[in-house]
Amino acid sequence: MEKQNIRPKHSGSKQLFENPFLERLSRTHIAIPVTLFFLTGMVLLYFAFTYAVLDNMVILSLFLIGFFGFTFIEYWVHRSIYHIEPTTEARSKFQYIAHGVHHEYPKDKSRLAMPPVIAVLVVGMLFSISYFALNNYAFAFFPGFIWGYASYLLVHYCVHAYPPPKNYFKLLWVNHAVHHYKDGNAVFGVSSPIWDYVFGTMDTMDKAKVQENL
Repeated sequence: MEKQNIRPKHSGSKQLFENPFLERLSRTHIAIPVTLFFLTGMVLLYFAFTYAVLDNMVILSLFLIGFFGFTFIEYWVHRSIYHIEPTTEARSKFQYIAHGVHHEYPKDKSRLAMPPVIAVLVVGMLFSISYFALNNYAFAFFPGFIWGYASYLLVHYCVHAYPPPKNYFKLLWVNHAVHHYKDGNAVFGVSSPIWDYVFGTMDTMDKAKVQENL
């Protein structure tokens, strides 16, 4: 099966499900998951300082490791799962629902974040894995990870909803514009370009062209 060739539309939205309840669940306002993740991180940090009784430097170190670690997970999920090769009909359908619809309608603000129901399930699973692996240290590591997730959501929303600023952060707008409008097989990092440089997926030629047009 050939890879999907999705041409982005500059306005509009797409109905994914005939069932109105499922269709509603596939959308969210960005404030819902961002608020949920920041509050969850705050609660877990409270447990890190009180229940887990961890040293302050340990908490800070694990928090930063979790925050930075999310940038790799963001990159890997975007590249390996959201852009999975559609070698079967099922994989093609999954890829479109999970991410392809966003590439077709990149200005649809209601689909710039994972729906809350799915996000809660995924975050709950990830915290369970973290706690199993790290025990009480998860109360310091996971807040950094989930705040990294919330920060990514904010960046992703901003680069689609607002014009690029005239400062350093314009690079993030340029990077994501390359991914959406020039080469969907490059520049997978949204909140940070570091892993694109590490794994050689930064398209510097197209990036220079987009930079001139923004």
